[in-house]
Amino acid sequence: MISESLFVDFAEMLISTRRSILPKRLFEPGPNDEQIELILSAAAAAPDHGLIRPWRFIICTPSSRESLADAFAKSLVARDSSATPEQISDAKNKAYRAPLLLLGVINVRGLGVEIPISERYISAGCAIQNILLMAHSMGFGASPTSGKSMYMDPVRNLFKLSDEEDPLCFISIGTPDREKPGQPRMITKDFVSYI
Repeated sequence: MISESLFVDFAEMLISTRRSILPKRLFEPGPNDEQIELILSAAAAAPDHGLIRPWRFIICTPSSRESLADAFAKSLVARDSSATPEQISDAKNKAYRAPLLLLGVINVRGLGVEIPISERYISAGCAIQNILLMAHSMGFGASPTSGKSMYMDPVRNLFKLSDEEDPLCFISIGTPDREKPGQPRMITKDFVSYI
């Protein structure tokens, strides 16, 4: 059995050393099927008022990346009809970064229960953090990312989002090409007060 102090030390190390690694810095090898299952299972430990699971994750399989690239390009052109071929190419390339790419989705307008939207977002955020921490514990780099294309019809339609759902973020997971140095973290007195 793991001693309490050892468990606390590991948890503190895991949480304090997690860094977001940009998708363009994530390469093969990515997680295998067993690791993907563990990473996604970590999301299930997120707090969930009412047990409604207001979030879900969609895996962008390798065979879907071309369709995602096309959706990114169409979204860019819809926002900016003067986009250059280079900008369109850059938008497409984002679909091919990182070996594992997920889209986090939140149900904000449905499920037939009166759970506040803020609590749905909290649950989803915790699920995402659990995914990031589990990936980090396995030695992978990971990062949540967003962007205007995520909210546009070509991307929404590709992922078959319902009218009740909104995209939250993409999550990219892979092997980092370099160590990312630690950045200063806030100390508790910077964000804690007492009444």
